[in-house]
Formats: sequence, C-alpha cells, structure tokens
Amino acid sequence: MNLAKISSNGQITVPVEIRRLLGLKSGDKVLFFQNNNGEIVINNASAKAIYKAQAAFEGAAEKMGVSNEDDVQALVDEMRKGTSQSVSGKD
Repeated sequence: MNLAKISSNGQITVPVEIRRLLGLKSGDKVLFFQNNNGEIVINNASAKAIYKAQAAFEGAAEKMGVSNEDDVQALVDEMRKGTSQSVSGKD
C-alpha cells in the first residue's frame, strides 16, 4: 500500500513504486476513472491510448498483406516515395 498527500494546490506526488508499475515518467499524463465497484483506478494515459490504438488496428496488417518486417519496410518505402512525389509536384 502506498500513501500520497494532497498539496494545497490539489497536487500529489505519485509514489516511486506506483510510477514504476505504471511505467510513468516526468511529463506523462495519468488517467483516473471509476470502475464498476466504485473504486478509483489510475492508469498511464499514454499506455491506455496505445492499447486503444492497437485494438482499433487489429487485423489491419493481415488485410493489407503485411506479415513480416520486409513487408513493413516495403510499405514505408512506398509511402515515402508517394510523399516525396507530392511535395516535389510530380503527381
């Protein structure tokens, strides 16, 4: 169990053990929400956003035919080629 004191400004220092568990570093944002039991839960907002993005893109690689690093690199090269043509006016 960890304890933190609220300052007169409403600020707290997240205990080091909790920062480590959540992977928090200076400048990170934390997300507070209430679960179904009424408990307040704290999460690393960046990690939560990544998990949400991963869920949104689930299956996208298979649909695009991307199955390995070479496929990813080919896609990046293709995108870069298209971007450089657009910037140089060669469309």
